[in-house]
Amino acid sequence: MSPNLFKHALVATLLSALGLPAVAQVAAPATGTNGYPATVKRPATDTYTGANGAQKVVEDYRWLETLDDPAVKDWVTLQNTATRRYLDALPARIAIRDELKQLIGSAPVTRSAFAFSGGKLFALKRQPPKNQPMLVMLDGPDALDTEKVVVDPNLRNDKGTTAIDWYVPSHDGRLVAVSLSDNGSEKGTLRIFETATGNELPDVVPRVQNPTGGGSVAWNADNSGVWFTRYPAPMERPAEDAGFYQQVYFHKLGTRSTLDTVSLGSELPRIAETALQASDDGRYVLASVRNGDGGEVGFWLLGPTGKWRQLAGFTDGYRSAVMGRDGRIYAIALKGSPRGRIVAMKLDAAGLAKAATIVPQSDVVIEDIRPTVTRLYVGVLVGGPSEIRVYTLAGKALPAPKVEPISTVQIGTRLDGDAILYADQSFVTPFAWYRLDPKRDGGEPVKTALSAPPEDLAMGDLTVTRVMAKSKDGTQVPVNLVMKKGVVLNGANPALLTAYGGYGQSQRPRYSRRVMFWLMHGGVFAMANIRGGGEFGEEWHLNGNLTKKQNVFDDFAASARMLIDQRYTNSKKLAIEGGSNGGLLMGAEIVQHPELYGAVVSHVGIYDMLRVELTPNGAFNVPEFGTVEDPAQFDALYAYSPLHHVVDGKTYPPLMMLTGINDGRVDPWQSLKMAARMQAANPDGRPVLLRVAGDAGHGQGMSLSSSIEQDADTFAFIFQSLGMSMQESATPPQPVTVPGLPQTK
Repeated sequence: MSPNLFKHALVATLLSALGLPAVAQVAAPATGTNGYPATVKRPATDTYTGANGAQKVVEDYRWLETLDDPAVKDWVTLQNTATRRYLDALPARIAIRDELKQLIGSAPVTRSAFAFSGGKLFALKRQPPKNQPMLVMLDGPDALDTEKVVVDPNLRNDKGTTAIDWYVPSHDGRLVAVSLSDNGSEKGTLRIFETATGNELPDVVPRVQNPTGGGSVAWNADNSGVWFTRYPAPMERPAEDAGFYQQVYFHKLGTRSTLDTVSLGSELPRIAETALQASDDGRYVLASVRNGDGGEVGFWLLGPTGKWRQLAGFTDGYRSAVMGRDGRIYAIALKGSPRGRIVAMKLDAAGLAKAATIVPQSDVVIEDIRPTVTRLYVGVLVGGPSEIRVYTLAGKALPAPKVEPISTVQIGTRLDGDAILYADQSFVTPFAWYRLDPKRDGGEPVKTALSAPPEDLAMGDLTVTRVMAKSKDGTQVPVNLVMKKGVVLNGANPALLTAYGGYGQSQRPRYSRRVMFWLMHGGVFAMANIRGGGEFGEEWHLNGNLTKKQNVFDDFAASARMLIDQRYTNSKKLAIEGGSNGGLLMGAEIVQHPELYGAVVSHVGIYDMLRVELTPNGAFNVPEFGTVEDPAQFDALYAYSPLHHVVDGKTYPPLMMLTGINDGRVDPWQSLKMAARMQAANPDGRPVLLRVAGDAGHGQGMSLSSSIEQDADTFAFIFQSLGMSMQESATPPQPVTVPGLPQTK
């Protein structure tokens, strides 16, 4: 499995340093503004330089940034208590939780994140109600009877909070390198396991994975050692640089990690995010290095000489590269081709600059390339949905497999010869894994035993459509809609709208039992493909980042208005939800367009755009968001920064913010400060809730049980805010009386 460097894709389970339980229960809090826990104002003033000169900015809650301050710990505890008192009193919460436990906890076994090595197929297996996926090995995609567990993180921690970040098997399949982290921290330690026995070798390599720049590993030719990404050890750099200066080291099996040697380091930037890939024979290692999160990627190659050489720089316009099986490297080039073209170069060539184009740019976005012995499989995006295209290694188009309309196609792994595994899923059908082998089955795709069984959730027929919303500047924005057949467009349906809009990451159709729960209770589900993502190529991304970020918020507001104007719902029945960069989107929407929404749920969001770059992962975000050091970028950041545009006395919809205290991607204080500001400004009794999980981070690695509890809280909040009940035809719930907290109106 390729190590996970897609740091910002919206996770299905979006969401202990403070020593809190998952959601604390303590004595009744002291009350402050509107009955919330008292929050002291301690004004802090900064002066920035915009295009028109100096700009003073005052904020009241900077003291909440110091998470290890006992006063902040106490404040978080009181906020959690107030939130629990509100949520636990909601009449639908217990029924929602029980139904989600049944629906998600009894979901069928699924397998994903495949790798093929040494004639063995590896995968991460999710088996509810186990809290974490396990690493398994089997003889092939239809040999489930040979499956054996290699690493079960559920046995390493009785709370279910130890997770596999990523894994890479050795070339012969006898060993596997696994990064393991705890409590959603994504701070991984590398461990080595024998695949035949599951026994762990004594090798323990710390600091290989961090939420800032991810992590990766590649095996050498004889499987006696690994190249790996490494973050600074204590005393090597100042403590504030612990999540920066990722370098590539080599570890020889059977030796202490203190003897590991640096292999590639001084050439890499402070905000490097490195992915390593070895050739099939292990003689070459390709390092793909991202310069932060703005889309710039450089490439280095290690060959038999033992020296690295640079193939392309960060501004040369290549998105990704992969080793072929024919002595060539294949890459996606963006310069002059924002939707991508495929180039190829020999391993001994000077670099990618003179690589020949084999697949030119077309009307689709080239996203993923997998060369086999004689074929090139290409994953392409068509505005959100995706497909597979097939070519010879010379670029001649070949017949492609037919896929379900409005679906997501994912190339899983290369098998022997020209065979691959790929998956197809949609909003209404779960992942099905197919083998595509030109030498077998007549070259037609064959569904394998790895596929999830067909779902029967007593849903009846569902409809999936794509409609267009017209943004403020006239841009047409696709919105994917899922609902039961026969839903009457009377403007009274509850609807849930989500989007992301950042880092070139695309929102795709995916099957989710969480979404199915919403549909089962009469909801309309909508997902917008707004700018900032990569659905229509790099231009779509660049028109939603840096000084053009406001386009993202305009696209989303236009999608909401379309749902209202076309009578899918109305503003009092429209809930919105997003996480991470999508949490920033939620913050911007609630301050810019509060009249459009009946409820807002924001996971691990960014709300103070003026101070985000001062945090470890925030520095990685500068190429995407910009910096306050640039006057034009400061003006753009300040213009949409949610924290700085909350207005006292303004009417805002009900808001729930969720964060994890171990989040290393978006600092939890972002949510703390925004909650304090919104609670102080909230004028009319609509709730502003803050939920801080003590056993989670950004969402990755969250236990299944914690995820279900979080979803129960989320849906109970939405149901109450929109006037929904667990029965579609039942009388809407009455307002809840919870002493000391504002009530839903």
